[in-house]
Amino acid sequence: MQAMDKVTEEVEKVKKEWDETCRKTQEHITEIAQYGRSGRPNDQEQNSLPRLNAIAQDGLALLSSLIFKLDLLAPQLPTDSEVQSARNSLESWKTLIQTLRLNLRNANMQAKANMRKAAQEERALLLGGGEESTARRRNLQTKAGMTSAAESITESLRRTRQLMAQEVERSTSTLMTLDESTGVLRKAESEYKGHRSLLMRTRNLLSTMQRQDVLDRIIMAVGFLLFSLAVLYVVSKRIGLLTLQRKVTEAIKAGMAGKAELRPQDIVDKININHVRNMEAPIDQRIHDEL
Repeated sequence: MQAMDKVTEEVEKVKKEWDETCRKTQEHITEIAQYGRSGRPNDQEQNSLPRLNAIAQDGLALLSSLIFKLDLLAPQLPTDSEVQSARNSLESWKTLIQTLRLNLRNANMQAKANMRKAAQEERALLLGGGEESTARRRNLQTKAGMTSAAESITESLRRTRQLMAQEVERSTSTLMTLDESTGVLRKAESEYKGHRSLLMRTRNLLSTMQRQDVLDRIIMAVGFLLFSLAVLYVVSKRIGLLTLQRKVTEAIKAGMAGKAELRPQDIVDKININHVRNMEAPIDQRIHDEL
């Protein structure tokens, strides 16, 4: 709300400044139109025509800047009615400044006509002779020198003002460029920080994956080794059992073929003896034999 009030106050200041500047510019244009008329002997002493034109041009430039300023402030007004009123003022100001420029051109034409007429009157007076003509010539020479010096100073000041305005514009554009560059650098710095943190996270993930890969390889190698040992152990045991079974079968066949006369009681006694031996053997030896 305070911002809106400031905008409204600023618009009112612009309007007041417009009215004052417009009034003064119209007065200067009127002075230009009356420049060089007979019956106004002190005109050239007070203000020369280039100086009056410079003042009028400055007033028109200030009016143009006020139009631009109001054009910027109008959309920021709090209500639509105030915005529309400001836009209407803009249209009327643009029309008025065009009228002032046209009046300034007409005033310069009128001033030149007045100067030609005054020159003709002065020439006729100078050619008339007498003391009055001599005094008039001296006065004109003095006024001409003063006017020339004033015009030279005014032109020098005007050039200085233009140079200062150009330097101000150049400085403003340089500051804007520096601000834009600063914004770009800050944005690049923030993006670099984001990419840097992303790279750090990616590096940590890659290190974790590498450690996990090494651990998986070790686990697989150890598992494969254990599996191979188990397979070898089982195969060796199976081969040993098959060999033992084959030998026992061959021994049984050989015994049945070569010792048919062996009595059943002897066989039973032999089995009992073997059983007793097995019972007397250590437990580890019996388990090994059974496998």
